[in-house]
Amino acid sequence: MARVVDNPQLAFRLARAIVSDIALYNQEKVKEGIENDNIFEVLEEELQEGLDHFHTRVAPEMENRDHLFERAIVDVMIKQAGKIESRIW
Repeated sequence: MARVVDNPQLAFRLARAIVSDIALYNQEKVKEGIENDNIFEVLEEELQEGLDHFHTRVAPEMENRDHLFERAIVDVMIKQAGKIESRIW
């Protein structure tokens, strides 16, 4: 069994890895979601599954742990999609 992460820096690295996998295995959905400004709806199941996995690996008492996962979504998925045509940028 994997150990529970209680360090915010390690938790953020874990979140980035999880989101990176989601983006890698769902490239078409990411593209569609950015183009149509509905990425959170398009990837709702995948992101929830990723968050659930993150919760199993990160100490529940860690302050702002959900924020770390949300920040990873922006850093890994949204920022890297800047080259995709979208009406939001």
